[in-house]
Amino acid sequence: MNDPLNAGAICNRIVTCAERRMPLVQAARLMRDHHVGSLVVVDETSSGRLVAGMLTDRDIVTAVVAKDVDPAGLVVEDVMSREVATALEADSVLDLLGTMRRKGLRRLPVVTPAGLLAGLVTLDDLLALMAEQLRTMALAIEAGQRREAKARP
Repeated sequence: MNDPLNAGAICNRIVTCAERRMPLVQAARLMRDHHVGSLVVVDETSSGRLVAGMLTDRDIVTAVVAKDVDPAGLVVEDVMSREVATALEADSVLDLLGTMRRKGLRRLPVVTPAGLLAGLVTLDDLLALMAEQLRTMALAIEAGQRREAKARP
């Protein structure tokens, strides 16, 4: 149990992506079909996928639905967030949490040193990880208490 807690080790490597010119309605269906609340918008290159933006279900609601805009003529790049914070694979959990807190984000694309998409880490992922770590700590405390009670009844 000597796993490094860095973005590369904990990110989800299966990421649902969209391209800029994808029709917005198709992107929304992609979210529904994959049961995700966001898509990483990528530019396909010969080297791999470069992060170009993020599209969330909230982006669609606030920029399209709430403004009564017809989504039929829109594409992903019309609604996506263009300024995307990313994390490097080597970034620690504390680095991830710090970036999320400072930027007010719930998800971060994880990129390679060359800037290519490697995965996605979410606040939910980090919460589950921390819960597991806390549970392990609680079990260690309980084991120590049992050992003490057995050694010194």
